[in-house]
Amino acid sequence: MATIRDVAKLADVSTATVSRVINGNGYVNAETKRRVTEAIDQLNYVPNDVARSLFKGRSKMIALFVPDITNPFFPAMARAVEDIANQRDFTFVLCNTDNDPAKESAYLNALQQKSADGFIIVSSSISDVQLQEIRVPMVALDRITGRSISSVTVNNRSGSRQAVQYLKSIGCKRIAHICGLEHADNAALRMRGYLDEVMDEDWFHSDYVVSGAYDIDTARTSAMHLLQNYPEVDGIFAGNDLMGVGVLQAAAALRRKVPEDVSVIGFDGITIGETVTPALTTMAQPIYDIGAKAADMVITQIEKGTSAVISEELPVRLIERESTKRKV
Repeated sequence: MATIRDVAKLADVSTATVSRVINGNGYVNAETKRRVTEAIDQLNYVPNDVARSLFKGRSKMIALFVPDITNPFFPAMARAVEDIANQRDFTFVLCNTDNDPAKESAYLNALQQKSADGFIIVSSSISDVQLQEIRVPMVALDRITGRSISSVTVNNRSGSRQAVQYLKSIGCKRIAHICGLEHADNAALRMRGYLDEVMDEDWFHSDYVVSGAYDIDTARTSAMHLLQNYPEVDGIFAGNDLMGVGVLQAAAALRRKVPEDVSVIGFDGITIGETVTPALTTMAQPIYDIGAKAADMVITQIEKGTSAVISEELPVRLIERESTKRKV
């Protein structure tokens, strides 16, 4: 395989001149450029990406960090990031952190050593110290990581209020909430939206809020305890669709009919909600648009060398399915 030195030798120029021709940086006279181009063609030389990144100070690589690749929300988002990266001629790397700060830190260190140009991060645990050590553009996705970091999110609080308002509108009288991860910004906002709508209700009980940790198994166990201890609950707002499916499983195990005995609504709009029985009503996020916007944002910051903090908030929309029903 030909090297840049082989090209330089054949064209009778320095390797620096060959690099200037390849990267279009600096002045090279027409005759010299012709000799270098002919040498490249003759030797079938393909520029090494690592060498090019060292020369230009750019690797054209971005990385997406997600906490749980088994949650269908994140592969759908990753597809959007990959599509935009390909369109903009960037390499895309997907990192699954398992909500593990040590694993997240290891990925960050390794990718910075490999000169990654930018990061898109879904994280509830990244520290201020880690943020200060990142010297490339970064966008927080799905949840806000820090006020000094650009972000793409949805209207979690108002979307959750809309979910509870909808349950009230169909006749639910005792509405509970399965909340997400304790330290996740979006989980806190969704719980806040729920509380906005129920705190002043005479029937509200603090035990109507239980943790599902954004996990289907945890949500199923929590929902079973909730429905056993508070059989009067006739509406449940789950903080994401995976937990919503866990609630459906719990209701089935307890022989509580959905939606006749209890109506269930989730949040996300992932495909699993369409495939379960009964199909899950949800507050759907524009998942592809979120990922695409984040990728476009970080790549634009890389290419323009800007560091302005931009926060984008997109709307969610109600999708009614079989897990909710107006009370007679």
